Amino acid sequence: MANMRLDKVSMPVQEPMERNHNFKEVALGYTEEMAIEEATRCLNCKNRPCVSGCPVNVQIPDFIQLIVEGNFEGAYQKIQENNGLPAICGRVCPQENQCEKLCVRGIKGESVGIGRLERFAADWHLEHSAAQVVSVPSNGHRVAVVGSGPSSLTCAGDLAKLGYSVTVLEAFHVAGGVLMYGIPEFRLPKAIVQKEIAGLKALGVTIETNMVVGKIFSVDELLADGYEAVFIGTGAGLPSFMGIEGEDLNGVYSANEFLTRINLMKAYRFPEMDTPISIGRNVAVVGGGNVAMDAARCAKRLGAENVYIVYRRSEAEMPARREEIHHAKEEGIDFKLLTNPRAILGDECGFVQGLSCIEMELGEPDAGGRCRPVPKAGSEFCLDVETVVMAIGQSPNPLIKQTTQGLDTETWGGIKADENGRTSKEGVYAGGDAVTGAATVILAMGAGKKAAVAIHQYIQKKLAL
Repeated sequence: MANMRLDKVSMPVQEPMERNHNFKEVALGYTEEMAIEEATRCLNCKNRPCVSGCPVNVQIPDFIQLIVEGNFEGAYQKIQENNGLPAICGRVCPQENQCEKLCVRGIKGESVGIGRLERFAADWHLEHSAAQVVSVPSNGHRVAVVGSGPSSLTCAGDLAKLGYSVTVLEAFHVAGGVLMYGIPEFRLPKAIVQKEIAGLKALGVTIETNMVVGKIFSVDELLADGYEAVFIGTGAGLPSFMGIEGEDLNGVYSANEFLTRINLMKAYRFPEMDTPISIGRNVAVVGGGNVAMDAARCAKRLGAENVYIVYRRSEAEMPARREEIHHAKEEGIDFKLLTNPRAILGDECGFVQGLSCIEMELGEPDAGGRCRPVPKAGSEFCLDVETVVMAIGQSPNPLIKQTTQGLDTETWGGIKADENGRTSKEGVYAGGDAVTGAATVILAMGAGKKAAVAIHQYIQKKLAL
């Protein structure tokens, strides 16, 4: 009989005033006893609404039942049938808007903690299992994958399981894409990402770093070199700015640069590591998404006394996960809601010395359904800050489209691709943020899975001709 408690089993976390001084993981994970108790809350519904909410179609009730039975390795293997990165997804996937949103238990009480259970199974496997990944014999066909973020890794892994010789070409010196440079250590430990990538290498995937496709090789040259298909999963790494006065001052960062310096280049270990990042005592982060929360929480950990989230709408309109907003508040981040920057102020030496803002009011809904913010007359004020981080979105880097013949793109920069990743160029597929713009890890993974199927069908069809 199901456990009918209405709330999820709480996950242990670091205390707020302790964790905002370190980069260790905030959420500490379930024990075996906690995981079994939470798993018994699942009703094992016949129609499985949770599965329909999962972009990669994990058979959720099946893996949860295996946890109930104490078969933790079996639960991990069940997840692996559809999701090659469960330790990552269990940490950063927005389950509350996907699988958990459709959970029947959420009608009266809280949904089953599907993400927490996925993380538990993956972590248990990484800690206890001695099972070795076995590579599939090569089918003699080659595919190139550009980028090594979640869509690329998923596409590469699924193709490797079908016997393809897959080469991943990564521009940075470490594989992992946004998983390595964009998400802080306290939310997604880098060792976890590299363990997941090691599993792909064991499958036979080759990863080459420091390979900037569009500079060293073009997509056309990859096809000419014998690769039968190319998947583009280069993400959305081109930062957006507001176009206000002062954005060229010293002390203004894009969130992309700020988080890359901290995460991938380990600026938080300066001077032990040689990548400094100066933030001063007061930091303003402009934006209301997960990236803004990450940047603000990093700034607090780097020693800033006052960190402000400056967001032009109310908290109800913030796109960030509720959990991330909650954690940020616990850690002392100051939310300046219904506030919009007007200019960044500088001193005579070109350094930031303040952020000029204006209060906003919510007006009529915009095309997306969110209330449109409008300035409140006479409400101007200034925040005393030395650093401003712009976290207002990003778009795909134009390098690939500029160096690839016959590749159609959207007016905003994304690569045009159908629901299966097919682009306008034969043999070239794309997915993830390079197609959609900045989205979630799991949606990018779903795109990578669809593209892998389409690439397989494309190559097999050519062979049959």
